[in-house]
Amino acid sequence: MTDTIRLSKRMTELGLCSRREADEFIEMGLVKVDGVVVNVLGSRVRPEQTIELTRQAMALQAERVTFLLNKPVGYGSGPSEAGERPAWQLIKPETRSPRDRSGYTFLKKHLNYLAPAGKLDVDSSGLLVLTQDGRIARALMAKAADFEQEFLVWVEGEVSEAMLEQLRHGLSLDGEALKPVKVSRQSDSQLRFVLRDPVRRQIRRMAELVGLRVTAVKRIRIGRIALGDLEQGQWRYLAEHERF
Repeated sequence: MTDTIRLSKRMTELGLCSRREADEFIEMGLVKVDGVVVNVLGSRVRPEQTIELTRQAMALQAERVTFLLNKPVGYGSGPSEAGERPAWQLIKPETRSPRDRSGYTFLKKHLNYLAPAGKLDVDSSGLLVLTQDGRIARALMAKAADFEQEFLVWVEGEVSEAMLEQLRHGLSLDGEALKPVKVSRQSDSQLRFVLRDPVRRQIRRMAELVGLRVTAVKRIRIGRIALGDLEQGQWRYLAEHERF
């Protein structure tokens, strides 16, 4: 059995769906291996076998939605912790952006199985992705290094060119050297960071290492999706034609 892998894991490796969706589709009999339906959880496959979703499974995926939220400071991106309000509570009809041109009708079922695709610190604001679509969640989390993230960062302290060079190269956190980061000056008190797959509180910790104090962090882009004119506390649907 060493040359086999769990079917659900193989499905996520192929980008067909998330692990949770894989288990769901297997139980529903919506997965075929070499043309034969497999409906037993824990089934194993060989890497060379052909795995496909049935039309019904693909139709279910097509019904799943993704929200883009301009998260305010004070809201947690994931499951709520002590003293935090979960960001998903902001997804309601009255906070929908009037500029949403996706064509979707808001339905209560769109809040079912909603999960953040990546984190944003409680004391940071800006673009947060909440999705029902396991393919998007997996791409933005398991393959986070494939997507640039862009932040505006407000700082206190005099920013020198030497500091900017340090931020771009040469810093280490937790004993590991950081990958190069794009850092540019927007004004005397505002910097722009572009990086991939940031570690927890990376920007704030980097700034501290060069003697700057961060007063605010706002994420304005993930991959090709920008925050744009989405007002703070408002949300819109990711349109069908949009891709990260």
